Amino acid sequence: MKDDDGSAKENGFVFTLAGVRPLDPYAPVEHVSFYEAAAYAAWAGARLPTEFEWEVAAPQFSHGEVWEWTRSSYDPYPGFKTLEGVASEYNGKFMVGQMVLRGGSVATPPGHIRDSYRNFFPPQARWQFSGIRLAEDI
Repeated sequence: MKDDDGSAKENGFVFTLAGVRPLDPYAPVEHVSFYEAAAYAAWAGARLPTEFEWEVAAPQFSHGEVWEWTRSSYDPYPGFKTLEGVASEYNGKFMVGQMVLRGGSVATPPGHIRDSYRNFFPPQARWQFSGIRLAEDI
C-alpha cells in the first residue's frame, strides 16, 4: 500500500519470538484454529484437504513452515491396537475430539518432518505454528 505522498505504507506488525516485526504479507498464516482454517477455506471457495489427500499431494509441494490443518478427525488407522502396560492409554485416549494436522513447522525437529507424520489437536486450539493449505474438487 502507498500513503498519499506515494511512500510505502506499513501493513502492520506481528509479535514474534524475536520481538515485534513488520508483517510479511507473503509469510504463511499461522496460529489459527481448525474452525478459523475451515471458515477461511469456505470463504475462499475451497476446503481443507483430508489427511489422505494431503499425504498424496505432499511430495508435490513444500511444507514444514507451519503444521497444516486437515478436515480429518484423529482416528486410529485400521488395525490399531493399544500397547500393553503403562503406554496402553497414550495414543488411544487422544483419538476422540481431535483434528489432524500434517507437515511440521519451524519448531519441529528435522527427523519428524516427513509426509507420513500426523499431529493432532482439538479444533478450537490455536496451536502454535498451525496454518492452512487449501484443496479444491476438480
